[in-house]
Amino acid sequence: MSATLIKEVKEHFLKKFKTSPILIFSPGRINIIGEHTDYNGGFVFPAAVDKGIAAAIQKSDAGKCTAIALDLDSTIEFELDKLKPSKEGSWENYVFGVVAEIQNRNKVIGDFNIIFKGNIPGGAGMSSSAALENSVVFGLNELFDLGLTKTEMILISQKAEHNYVGVKCGIMDQYASMFGIKNNALLLDCRTIESKPYEIDFKEHQLMLINTNVKHSLSDSAYNDRRSACESIAELLKIETLRDATEEDLEQIIDKVTPENYQKGLYVIQEIERTQKAAKAIENNDLEKLGALMYGSHNGLQHQYKVSCAELDFLVDQAKKNKKVLGARMMGGGFGGCTINLIAKDEAKDFGKSVSKAYKNKFDKECSVYFIKLSDGTHLVK
Repeated sequence: MSATLIKEVKEHFLKKFKTSPILIFSPGRINIIGEHTDYNGGFVFPAAVDKGIAAAIQKSDAGKCTAIALDLDSTIEFELDKLKPSKEGSWENYVFGVVAEIQNRNKVIGDFNIIFKGNIPGGAGMSSSAALENSVVFGLNELFDLGLTKTEMILISQKAEHNYVGVKCGIMDQYASMFGIKNNALLLDCRTIESKPYEIDFKEHQLMLINTNVKHSLSDSAYNDRRSACESIAELLKIETLRDATEEDLEQIIDKVTPENYQKGLYVIQEIERTQKAAKAIENNDLEKLGALMYGSHNGLQHQYKVSCAELDFLVDQAKKNKKVLGARMMGGGFGGCTINLIAKDEAKDFGKSVSKAYKNKFDKECSVYFIKLSDGTHLVK
């Protein structure tokens, strides 16, 4: 958690609203493996990180609500009984969506002011959107004593993204951000919304993120298209989600789906299996196996699910050339964002430098290297 971030939102709040706020920190997340499996009822393996969103929130007696995004230097005023989505891509839709979904549950909230700021790199695929949604719902729950459980809160955050932002996301991002445990990753069953923590201590190895700095908007049809393709295959198989499908099942309907959608379905079935194997590998301290599964995941995302891009593929290829990188893959929705790399600690700095240079030569733009710590989920800051 960033103390400077908390201090900044607190000071701004006191200056602007002349009253002491409740303070919340809501983290972003990484995902070790299990990509595009969450909306298919499968398994994912995320962890909350030490980068996130700090929010300051308090009741307002001004007859209206005010939300301020410090990083964007943007302020919006709104009334609780006149909520409707702003134009696509606007940050305030995350706030409006959460408020609307709370009201849909017949919970009564009053006017409030909120100021927030984040240090999650934009477009990195580290779920700044889920961190923002969670900070708003967590803050309002505290402020107005709504009695919501953490599970109810993340379902509100998810619905906000579906209905106000227009992205039919699964539950992973909100879950990891809300339920994160320091130094642990969570093997999350997206059907039951229950998880098992795995302590992450890679000894001589560590996780390293490399951001392509290529921006992507998930509202893009690509994400929702893939979700629809998976749902249509599940329908053909007369099952709820692809979680219940085997490769043999898929074979049965090969003549009823396009070759592209067949590959997408196959990817999901294989990725759900890879994710469970990854948990076993971590349990057994078998990092070679974990690394191989990560490479397998990227291969599927690149060639079968087709959500990668030239920049991500280049970074993974660079990793493959280095014996001290045990595994790498694209992370997040795709079409940009980060790769996640499992690398020897004594190699991390040098690899970061060499890959940055190679990336600059190839694409004439900079990539960014991040080292992260695994942290606790959304919480009050005293």
